[in-house]
Amino acid sequence: MDQSLANGVRRASIERNTTETRIRVAVNLDGTGVYDVKTGVGFLDHMLEQLSRHSLMDLSVAAEGDLHIDAHHTTEDSGIAIGQAVAKALGDRKGIQRYGHAYIPMDETLTRVALDFSNRPYLIWKVSFSRDKIGDMDTELFREWFQAFAMAAGVTLHVECLYGENNHHIVESCYKALARALRAGIEIDPRKRDAVPSTKGTLGGSL
Repeated sequence: MDQSLANGVRRASIERNTTETRIRVAVNLDGTGVYDVKTGVGFLDHMLEQLSRHSLMDLSVAAEGDLHIDAHHTTEDSGIAIGQAVAKALGDRKGIQRYGHAYIPMDETLTRVALDFSNRPYLIWKVSFSRDKIGDMDTELFREWFQAFAMAAGVTLHVECLYGENNHHIVESCYKALARALRAGIEIDPRKRDAVPSTKGTLGGSL
Protein backbone atom coordinates (compact mmCIF):
# COMPACT_ATOMS: atom_id res chain seq x y z
CA MET A 1 0.00 0.00 0.00
CA ASP A 2 1.23 3.50 -0.77
CA GLN A 3 2.43 5.37 2.30
CA SER A 4 0.00 8.08 1.26
CA LEU A 5 -2.94 5.73 1.83
CA ALA A 6 -1.85 4.25 5.14
CA ASN A 7 -4.64 4.52 7.71
CA GLY A 8 -6.57 6.73 5.29
CA VAL A 9 -4.28 9.69 6.02
CA ARG A 10 -1.87 11.07 3.47
CA ARG A 11 1.46 11.26 5.27
CA ALA A 12 5.06 11.02 4.11
CA SER A 13 8.58 11.70 5.33
CA ILE A 14 11.78 12.48 3.46
CA GLU A 15 15.40 12.53 4.59
CA ARG A 16 17.81 14.34 2.28
CA ASN A 17 21.53 14.33 3.06
CA THR A 18 24.24 15.95 0.95
CA THR A 19 27.62 17.48 1.63
CA GLU A 20 25.83 20.84 1.85
CA THR A 21 22.68 20.11 3.84
CA ARG A 22 20.98 17.50 6.01
CA ILE A 23 17.22 17.82 6.00
CA ARG A 24 14.36 15.81 7.49
CA VAL A 25 10.80 16.61 6.45
CA ALA A 26 7.47 15.08 7.43
CA VAL A 27 4.07 16.12 6.11
CA ASN A 28 0.47 15.22 6.79
CA LEU A 29 -1.70 16.55 3.98
CA ASP A 30 -4.84 15.94 6.04
CA GLY A 31 -3.64 17.79 9.09
CA THR A 32 -4.65 20.98 10.86
CA GLY A 33 -1.69 23.22 10.09
CA VAL A 34 0.57 22.17 12.96
CA TYR A 35 4.24 22.95 12.32
CA ASP A 36 7.68 22.45 13.77
CA VAL A 37 10.18 24.20 11.50
CA LYS A 38 13.87 24.74 12.19
CA THR A 39 16.07 25.54 9.20
CA GLY A 40 18.52 27.92 10.84
CA VAL A 41 17.20 30.71 8.59
CA GLY A 42 14.74 32.76 10.59
CA PHE A 43 12.77 34.33 7.77
CA LEU A 44 12.53 31.02 5.89
CA ASP A 45 11.15 29.39 9.05
CA HIS A 46 8.51 32.13 9.20
CA MET A 47 7.45 31.50 5.60
CA LEU A 48 7.27 27.72 6.00
CA GLU A 49 5.16 28.19 9.11
CA GLN A 50 2.77 30.29 6.99
CA LEU A 51 2.72 27.53 4.36
CA SER A 52 1.70 24.96 6.96
CA ARG A 53 -0.85 27.06 8.81
CA HIS A 54 -2.74 28.29 5.76
CA SER A 55 -2.69 25.00 3.81
CA LEU A 56 -3.68 22.97 6.92
CA MET A 57 -0.78 20.66 6.04
CA ASP A 58 1.09 19.54 9.14
CA LEU A 59 4.77 20.19 8.49
CA SER A 60 7.95 19.23 10.29
CA VAL A 61 11.30 20.47 8.95
CA ALA A 62 14.68 19.98 10.60
CA ALA A 63 17.58 21.28 8.54
CA GLU A 64 21.29 21.71 9.05
CA GLY A 65 23.08 23.52 6.24
CA ASP A 66 26.26 25.34 5.31
CA LEU A 67 24.98 28.66 6.61
CA HIS A 68 28.57 29.81 7.14
CA ILE A 69 28.58 30.24 3.33
CA ASP A 70 25.04 31.57 2.82
CA ALA A 71 21.42 30.41 2.93
CA HIS A 72 21.24 29.27 -0.71
CA HIS A 73 21.66 25.51 -0.25
CA THR A 74 19.43 25.34 2.83
CA THR A 75 16.68 27.30 1.09
CA GLU A 76 16.78 25.33 -2.16
CA ASP A 77 17.13 21.91 -0.52
CA SER A 78 14.27 22.59 1.89
CA GLY A 79 12.08 23.31 -1.14
CA ILE A 80 13.19 20.04 -2.73
CA ALA A 81 12.57 17.99 0.40
CA ILE A 82 9.15 19.49 1.12
CA GLY A 83 8.15 19.03 -2.52
CA GLN A 84 9.29 15.40 -2.47
CA ALA A 85 7.33 14.76 0.73
CA VAL A 86 4.16 16.29 -0.74
CA ALA A 87 4.54 14.22 -3.93
CA LYS A 88 5.11 11.05 -1.89
CA ALA A 89 2.08 11.72 0.29
CA LEU A 90 -0.09 12.29 -2.79
CA GLY A 91 0.81 8.87 -4.19
CA ASP A 92 -0.93 8.34 -7.56
CA ARG A 93 -2.93 11.56 -6.95
CA LYS A 94 -6.17 9.67 -7.20
CA GLY A 95 -9.23 11.62 -6.07
CA ILE A 96 -7.62 15.05 -5.71
CA GLN A 97 -9.17 18.23 -7.04
CA ARG A 98 -5.83 18.76 -8.83
CA TYR A 99 -6.21 22.50 -9.52
CA GLY A 100 -6.05 25.33 -7.04
CA HIS A 101 -5.74 29.09 -7.04
CA ALA A 102 -5.74 31.92 -4.54
CA TYR A 103 -5.54 35.69 -4.35
CA ILE A 104 -3.95 36.91 -1.13
CA PRO A 105 -4.03 40.59 -0.12
CA MET A 106 -1.59 41.82 2.49
CA ASP A 107 -2.01 45.52 3.14
CA GLU A 108 -0.82 47.23 -0.08
CA THR A 109 0.18 43.94 -1.74
CA LEU A 110 -1.88 41.51 -3.81
CA THR A 111 -0.49 38.18 -5.02
CA ARG A 112 -2.05 35.50 -7.20
CA VAL A 113 -1.05 31.82 -7.28
CA ALA A 114 -2.51 29.18 -9.59
CA LEU A 115 -1.34 25.59 -9.64
CA ASP A 116 -1.94 22.20 -11.21
CA PHE A 117 -0.80 18.98 -9.53
CA SER A 118 -0.21 17.61 -13.02
CA ASN A 119 3.09 15.82 -12.31
CA ARG A 120 4.50 18.10 -15.05
CA PRO A 121 6.60 20.55 -13.03
CA TYR A 122 6.92 24.13 -14.23
CA LEU A 123 7.33 27.50 -12.58
CA ILE A 124 6.23 30.94 -13.73
CA TRP A 125 7.59 33.55 -11.31
CA LYS A 126 6.53 37.16 -11.76
CA VAL A 127 7.68 38.65 -8.50
CA SER A 128 10.14 41.50 -8.08
CA PHE A 129 11.74 43.12 -5.05
CA SER A 130 13.12 46.56 -4.33
CA ARG A 131 15.64 45.27 -1.79
CA ASP A 132 18.37 42.64 -1.95
CA LYS A 133 17.65 41.28 1.51
CA ILE A 134 14.83 40.80 3.99
CA GLY A 135 16.54 40.51 7.32
CA ASP A 136 19.56 38.34 6.59
CA MET A 137 17.95 36.48 3.68
CA ASP A 138 18.66 37.29 0.04
CA THR A 139 15.43 38.03 -1.79
CA GLU A 140 16.68 36.16 -4.89
CA LEU A 141 16.46 32.94 -2.86
CA PHE A 142 12.66 32.94 -2.80
CA ARG A 143 12.48 32.10 -6.48
CA GLU A 144 14.95 29.27 -5.82
CA TRP A 145 12.66 27.84 -3.13
CA PHE A 146 9.54 27.99 -5.31
CA GLN A 147 11.42 26.47 -8.26
CA ALA A 148 12.74 23.64 -6.12
CA PHE A 149 9.33 22.96 -4.60
CA ALA A 150 7.55 22.95 -7.98
CA MET A 151 10.06 20.57 -9.56
CA ALA A 152 10.07 18.15 -6.63
CA ALA A 153 6.31 18.21 -5.99
CA GLY A 154 5.44 17.74 -9.66
CA VAL A 155 3.32 20.86 -9.83
CA THR A 156 2.78 23.48 -12.50
CA LEU A 157 3.01 26.65 -10.45
CA HIS A 158 2.31 30.25 -11.44
CA VAL A 159 3.18 32.94 -8.89
CA GLU A 160 2.54 36.61 -9.65
CA CYS A 161 2.64 39.63 -7.38
CA LEU A 162 0.12 41.92 -9.04
CA TYR A 163 1.27 44.91 -7.02
CA GLY A 164 3.02 45.67 -3.76
CA GLU A 165 5.67 47.83 -2.14
CA ASN A 166 6.72 46.23 1.14
CA ASN A 167 9.10 43.35 0.40
CA HIS A 168 8.09 41.40 3.50
CA HIS A 169 4.44 41.61 2.45
CA ILE A 170 5.30 40.52 -1.09
CA VAL A 171 7.10 37.36 0.00
CA GLU A 172 4.62 36.45 2.70
CA SER A 173 1.68 36.85 0.34
CA CYS A 174 3.41 34.47 -2.10
CA TYR A 175 3.71 31.74 0.53
CA LYS A 176 0.19 32.28 1.85
CA ALA A 177 -1.25 32.18 -1.66
CA LEU A 178 0.68 28.99 -2.37
CA ALA A 179 -0.70 27.53 0.84
CA ARG A 180 -4.31 28.27 -0.02
CA ALA A 181 -3.93 27.06 -3.60
CA LEU A 182 -2.20 23.90 -2.38
CA ARG A 183 -5.01 23.26 0.09
CA ALA A 184 -7.55 23.45 -2.75
CA GLY A 185 -5.53 21.31 -5.16
CA ILE A 186 -4.88 18.40 -2.78
CA GLU A 187 -8.43 18.29 -1.44
CA ILE A 188 -10.23 15.01 -2.14
CA ASP A 189 -13.22 15.29 -4.47
CA PRO A 190 -15.93 13.07 -2.91
CA ARG A 191 -17.53 12.50 -6.33
CA LYS A 192 -14.29 11.16 -7.84
CA ARG A 193 -12.49 9.73 -4.83
CA ASP A 194 -11.20 6.67 -6.72
CA ALA A 195 -10.34 8.33 -10.04
CA VAL A 196 -7.22 10.09 -11.23
CA PRO A 197 -8.31 13.59 -12.38
CA SER A 198 -7.17 13.17 -15.98
CA THR A 199 -8.71 11.70 -19.14
CA LYS A 200 -5.42 9.78 -19.57
CA GLY A 201 -6.00 7.90 -16.35
CA THR A 202 -2.64 9.03 -15.02
CA LEU A 203 -0.95 12.30 -14.17
CA GLY A 204 2.38 13.11 -15.76
CA GLY A 205 3.92 13.08 -19.21
CA SER A 206 2.31 14.88 -22.12
CA LEU A 207 -0.86 16.97 -21.94
